[in-house]
Amino acid sequence: MTDRTSTRLLPVALWTRFHPWPSAAGLRWYVFNANENGANAWIRRVGRRVLIDEAAFFAWVKERSGGGSRE
Repeated sequence: MTDRTSTRLLPVALWTRFHPWPSAAGLRWYVFNANENGANAWIRRVGRRVLIDEAAFFAWVKERSGGGSRE
C-alpha cells in the first residue's frame, strides 16, 4: 500500500474552471518565470505538459502573502 498525500494536478488550461485567480495568462507568466519567482515548487512537468499542483500552489501563495488570516 502506498502512502500518498492527496493533491490534484491541473493543466494550466483547466485551472480557471476551478479557480477564479490567477487567470490562465497569469499562470503562464508564473510558469515562464518559475526560476525567478519560486513557482517551481508547484509546477509539475510531465513531458511537454505543465501541470499545477493545486495544494502546493496555495501553500506557496500563503507563504508569500505572510501567512494568511488577519484576525
